[in-house]
Amino acid sequence: MSDQNPHKSRGWQVVIAGTGINLALGVLYAWSIFKEAIVSSIKAGGPGAFQWELTSVGTPYAVCCLTFAFAMIIAGKAQDKIGPAKTALIGGLLVGAGFVLLGFTNSFVGWVVGFGVLAGAGFGFGYSAATPPAIKWFSSAKTGLVAGIVVGGFGLAPVYIAPLAKTLLHAYGIQNSMLILGIGFLVVVCGLSFLLVNPPKGYVPREVLRGYYPALDAEKKKKEEVNATVSEVLRSPKFYVLWICFFIGAGAGLMVIGSVAGMAKKSMGEMAFVAVAIAAVGNAAGRIVAGVLSDRIGRRATLFIMLAFQACLMFAAIPITANPNAVMLVILATFMGFNYGSNLALFPSFAKDYWGLKNYGLNYGALFTAWGVGGFVLVQAADKIKAMPNGNTNAFIAAGILLACGAALSIFLADKKKVVAGEAEPSRWQEFWAEFSLGFKVFLGFEAPQVRAPRNWDAIEKGRA
Repeated sequence: MSDQNPHKSRGWQVVIAGTGINLALGVLYAWSIFKEAIVSSIKAGGPGAFQWELTSVGTPYAVCCLTFAFAMIIAGKAQDKIGPAKTALIGGLLVGAGFVLLGFTNSFVGWVVGFGVLAGAGFGFGYSAATPPAIKWFSSAKTGLVAGIVVGGFGLAPVYIAPLAKTLLHAYGIQNSMLILGIGFLVVVCGLSFLLVNPPKGYVPREVLRGYYPALDAEKKKKEEVNATVSEVLRSPKFYVLWICFFIGAGAGLMVIGSVAGMAKKSMGEMAFVAVAIAAVGNAAGRIVAGVLSDRIGRRATLFIMLAFQACLMFAAIPITANPNAVMLVILATFMGFNYGSNLALFPSFAKDYWGLKNYGLNYGALFTAWGVGGFVLVQAADKIKAMPNGNTNAFIAAGILLACGAALSIFLADKKKVVAGEAEPSRWQEFWAEFSLGFKVFLGFEAPQVRAPRNWDAIEKGRA
């Protein structure tokens, strides 16, 4: 029990450690800074320059996203079996090794292996170990908040990494910069990994023990007792609805994040890294805000809002990028980062809500493959589309349509409730809208936090008798 535990603040220590690890691993989102440096080197030519094809510059990033996602499955299993500390330690060693390798090569294959495979796998191990132990220390009423804070570190990382990388690249060049970053990440991630611990067996969060959320905890008790195996998860229709929504939301966001510096350079020049840093604030804020909002109005309603909003921004990007303006580009990138970031708070919370905590690492790892496949497929597709006439416009249109479809698809996450006598069977849209409306009443303070009561099936049977 938490009140019997002398380490009452241990939960927040784990949250801070997980956030710190993600602040280091979030170097992934600074790829656009490295990408611009590589492109400049290719165009400049000469001894020691990168001898790559310009169309292949995004490949290490795409491979990294794919490796990251599938490493999450192995890492999730490891996190469930050997614990978060050892899993994060492996992640730190892999990321460090990958960046150190980059310090000694400028070959295309070397960067695919170093950044794409080694660092990508390290991101997967470190990231998978940060969130699960943190949310286990808190009640279900704080799942979104805690998940948002921890994963927010990953999104916020470019705020310091973008200017740091820009300074290092200017002073030491690409390869020496990678070496310095690799050593730094190795020390930080491995050091913080030892602070990641799961709560002891039989632990009950203090707010539950003290009855802070009695209505929520009473209604959610059954859901929290569900501990689905990965095979059961893969047989669930909800898994595939979530997977497709995650694929769309993550892929569209990564498509933009990987190109922020390139878009901003047209109007901001050498200060384009500022756009990357500011967009990162939006990315991190989206994770925290979406986490808190989903705790109040529900995961499904929040997911629908974020996907629909992102679709609108994709269409708005067409005139904004056609006539670049520094302020408008930064605002656009920030809100796109905000909506993208929301995915990384919502989907781990969905995984806990639907499938429990016992096999959480492996279950969320399976769902997280959507992030990597989305990043790999949509980033590569966007690069191909952009190489065609009216490429940018067509890429944003395609992303906007996909996001609108994802928002519509999220409605199918609503559970159809059993009807009472005399009522027509509700559609999924009616159920979704009822959840959505109740959530906003709770958010505005007109209703107390609650879980909608299931319909009385016994009454139906009696009515039919």
